[in-house]
This record gives sequence, structure tokens and C-alpha cells, in this order.
Amino acid sequence: MYSRSIQKLIELFSKFPTVGPRTASRFIFYLLGLKKEEIDDLTNSINQLKENVKLCKFCHKSFEKEGEFCEICSNQNRDKSLLCIVEKETDLIPIEKTKKYQGRYFILGGTISTFKKDEIKKIRMHELLETVKDNKIKEIIIALNPTSEGEATALYLERNLKPLNKKTSRLGRGLPVGAELEYADEETLGAAFEGRK
Repeated sequence: MYSRSIQKLIELFSKFPTVGPRTASRFIFYLLGLKKEEIDDLTNSINQLKENVKLCKFCHKSFEKEGEFCEICSNQNRDKSLLCIVEKETDLIPIEKTKKYQGRYFILGGTISTFKKDEIKKIRMHELLETVKDNKIKEIIIALNPTSEGEATALYLERNLKPLNKKTSRLGRGLPVGAELEYADEETLGAAFEGRK
């Protein structure tokens, strides 16, 4: 139905989260209406993304500067005894906006819905365990979305972190079940942090 070039881009855009073939085709027809300079700007920005942005060696947050650690992990004023585990980077941003948490983060990189080996490989479990073995960490806050996958992952984390004898807490129940941290307002998220158990 579409030309090979359009079909290839539809397939590529459809790999983006929450983007299906219909939305992908809208993107392509939008791009077809742009001027060449605008397309060049877009492609240059995508190329620079891979060249200039890297992941923090501690928390796995993306950043764009010299060194191995992001602006949060390299901040000497952060409480190194607190570690907050989030699923993805977009969950970290609303927590920072609350100004209620001054520790460091660990971005897990996903959740698991079952305990199959291929699902568990998707998350940074080995890296997390190595990070938590650091004696400076005294409390681990599991701040995953209150979805079925988030709950399953939180239980998995608690079970694997227990032998390390660190205090483990979870966000209070100010967040509605099925909600995403990324979309929570600052007051609700702040109350969830204060009410962690």
C-alpha cells in the first residue's frame, strides 16, 4: 500500500513505546510536509543524542557532560545513605520536583510481570545488588508504579535485597493503584514519600 521508504519508517516508529502503525504513519506524513532544513535538524539531533548523551555509572540516568556520573550522583550534598529504585528515568523527574527526597537513585530499566529468566534479564538486577552492597547505603526505597508489574517487581526486589540486611521501604499509598509516577502530582508523590513503609 505504501512505498518501501514509508513502510520502513512505519515499522521503525512502531517500535516506539505506545506508538502503533496508525500513529507512526501520521508521523511520517508530518515529516513529508517539513522543509529539508527541518528534516536535517531532526536527523542531526538524533545523531547528537547517541554521540553526546551517556548513562551515569551509578544510577543509569542519561546526562550530557564530562565525567562518569550525572548531576545528581556527583552532587556532594546528596544523602548517600538513601537509594531510591525507580523503573525508568521519567519516574525520577517527578520525585525530584517534590524536593522531599535528597538521596540517590537507581534506574532499574523495566519491570517484570512473571519470574521467567528472560523477563528478569530485562532489569538491572545484578547491577543493583552490586550497588546496594556499598555499606554507605542504609535505606532502599522501592518507588515503582502501583501496577501489577510494579508490584511483582517490588516483591522480587524485596526478596533479593533481604539477605543484604538493609532497611527497605516502599512508597506510601497516596498513589492510586494502576497510576504511573511520571504523571503523579507533586503533593501526592510527596505524601507517598513521607508515608513510605
